[in-house]
Amino acid sequence: MAISAFAVKVPSAEPWVGDLRQRFDATTKLGVPAHITVLVPFMDPQHITPAVLDRAQHALNRVAAFSFSLGRVARFPATAYLAPEPPEPFIAMTRALVDVFSDFQPYGGEHQGVVPHLTVAHGNPSEADAAAADLQERLDASGGIQADCASVVLIENSTGRWEELHVFPLPSADTLAPDD
Repeated sequence: MAISAFAVKVPSAEPWVGDLRQRFDATTKLGVPAHITVLVPFMDPQHITPAVLDRAQHALNRVAAFSFSLGRVARFPATAYLAPEPPEPFIAMTRALVDVFSDFQPYGGEHQGVVPHLTVAHGNPSEADAAAADLQERLDASGGIQADCASVVLIENSTGRWEELHVFPLPSADTLAPDD
């Protein structure tokens, strides 16, 4: 079944993690760029209407565009990832979308809480160990990755590859209404 997902693309991370993702994250071969997931799974793309897109934009308008860094390697049992700092805006976007689309819980409700992350290796604990060690060396040499989040993309996989369906711009901090 086709699904969609909300994500923040992180092109500034590609030079640091692209080769590791090619080796250790199968989603890369399906067209998924370096990203931080905001909400997956989301609805079947054939059910995404202009009204759904409007509701999503309204929800995401609660969070202003922001800058973040990726300077810490972290782990789930079979996954190595970069943890964004600060994590709170990513969590706020997830919660805003779930408030509007309560049928779609992060990762299908599989996990407690929301842990924003940019996956570098997934599926095999020993490969995740190797990727985490390599990634830590790269970060130690570079001081980390700086990035900006000015939009959220809605991607979908109805063709078997993940493709961009819609881009949701985030408001700037100075235009965010106090009651949004």
